[in-house]
This record gives sequence, C-alpha cells and structure tokens, in this order.
Amino acid sequence: MTALFLFAISINFFIGNNKLIPIVLFLIVDAISTNLNDTCYSAAIHELVNRHSVQRLSSLTQSAISLSSILSPALGVGLYSFVGFTGFIGLEIIATIAAFGVMLTMHFHYQPRNQQIAPQSHHDQLKSFRLGITYMQSRTMIKLTILLSVILNFFYTAVTIGTPYILKAQLHTSNGPVGVLETGSAIGMLLGSLMLSIFPTGNQTRLFWKLMMPVLVIDIQIGLLGLLFSTSQSAANYAIIGSLIMGILALALVILNITFQVYLQQTVPTQLLGRVVATMTTVNSSIMPIGTLLFTIIFQNTHHGGLVLIVNSLLLIGYTLLLLKPLHQAIRTDQSSSI
Repeated sequence: MTALFLFAISINFFIGNNKLIPIVLFLIVDAISTNLNDTCYSAAIHELVNRHSVQRLSSLTQSAISLSSILSPALGVGLYSFVGFTGFIGLEIIATIAAFGVMLTMHFHYQPRNQQIAPQSHHDQLKSFRLGITYMQSRTMIKLTILLSVILNFFYTAVTIGTPYILKAQLHTSNGPVGVLETGSAIGMLLGSLMLSIFPTGNQTRLFWKLMMPVLVIDIQIGLLGLLFSTSQSAANYAIIGSLIMGILALALVILNITFQVYLQQTVPTQLLGRVVATMTTVNSSIMPIGTLLFTIIFQNTHHGGLVLIVNSLLLIGYTLLLLKPLHQAIRTDQSSSI
C-alpha cells in the first residue's frame, strides 16, 4: 500500500521514458511483497482450516484467482477508459486497502507451543534455513518433485512466451487468437479449481497417478499446441482448437499444483512448512528467467516455433517417463514411513 501511494504521488514528476523509473521500482516492491505474502499464506493454512479442508480452501482460492483472470481484462479496460491512469491507481489503492481489511478479519488458530520462542538471531535464522534444507533432503519424494517441477517450469516457459510470438510474428494473426487462448487457459484453471472443490481428493491414496497423470497431460498438450501451429493455416483454428488445448493444459496444471500443495500441507510439519514452500518457490522461480532468455533467443532465430513446442513436448515426455519408477518408489516409501 505504501508503494502504491508513493507511486501515485511520484509518477507525474517523471517525463517520457523516465516514467519507467517509478514503474520498475514499484514492480520490484510489488513482486517482493507478493512472494512474501504467498509464502506466509501457504505456511499459515494449517492455522486457518483443519487438514480436511485444506484442499477445498486451495481450490476455492484458485477458483477466485481464475475467475478474476477471466473478468479482469474486460473490467480493467472499461475502468481504465473511464477513470484514466491516475484514477486507476486510486482504484488499485482502494482495492488493496479493502483486501488488507479482509485479511484483518481472518481468525488464525495458532497451535500451542511448549515454550516461548525468543527472537531469532542471524545465526539462528541460518540454522533454521539449514534445518529446512536438511528436511527436504530427507524426503526423496520432495526432491524428485522439485526436479520434475523445475524442468516442467523451464519448458513451460516456451509456451508462455512462445505462443503470442508464434501467433503474431510467425503466423501473422491479430491479437484476437492470443486473447482467446488466454481466456481458454483461464477457464481451464477455473474448471480445475471448481472440480477439486466439489470432488475433494485430499487423501493420499493413488497419489502417484494424481501427480503423474496431469504431468503427462501437460506434456502432450504442449506437443498438440506445437502441432496446431505447424499444420494449420486458419486463425479460427488457432483460436478454437488452441483455446481448447490451453484450457486442458491449464486444468491439468491446477490439478497438479493443488494436489501437491495439499500433500505438502498434510505431511510437512507446520514449523517447517514455510521454509519448504519458500525454498521450492525460489528454486522454481529461478529457472524461469533462464528459460525466458533461452527460448526468446530460440524463437527469434527460427521460423518454425511450432516445431520448438513439439520438441519440448517430446523431451518432457521422455524426462517424465524416466522419473516414473523412482517417483513411484519414493511415494510408497514416504507413505509407509508416515503410517
């Protein structure tokens, strides 16, 4: 909120390209604040609901995010044309204050501790960090999942940056198909979230297939998207078939993310949950700039972007198949040790 107020006050003191200075500074603060908030929220879910409601809460939260993704473009354009840039910042400030007010009404059920915890020193913080790393190293299931998610995020970067580039720069379509594909993705996320909220699967039975089936679906959908771009010459096909592919891909991503989040919530001790989530988020986020840089170079130096997606799909399928046996064994070991 402070950054928004400072941004609103300072933006008009800059002219031309210099306006990028307050914009970049605000985006940095916003990204840091969002990451901190998301990590703290993930670590605090146990103190909001009991373990049987973790999946429903995660699903409903994702549903709200997906619904806002569908409605916000049209709503944002309408509000922006009506109130202008300065007014839009004001609306953002009001919305942020409202969200802060909602957060203050939330009731956290803190777990009782046997002893009063003293403020941690820098040495204690490093020790706590090492404790979290040691715990993750002791869980083969978590290590293999991190390896899978890192590679999946790396190759999925080709979809996020490649799809609009292929459509506009290589296939020479308008902005229409790009918007339709993004809408299809948002609808897929919403459907996946609602499906998991209506049909909870929070128990750990058949966890292997609950994780691997969405991964295989994602791998295949990336290849189908590349095949569509390589074979079709119709903007209507790009929009209709592409939105269907993106919808299925997004639905599988939501199921995968929520299933694993619930698994972590149910199996990781509360005092370690924040460190585990923060470490996994950091590892996964760190690979995305590398993927963005690499695939930007690749797409700019090829005229067959669809072929790049097909190759990515084949590599992902091969990597997933390699992890099938060790991941299955890790899950069985993990579940037997938790009984």
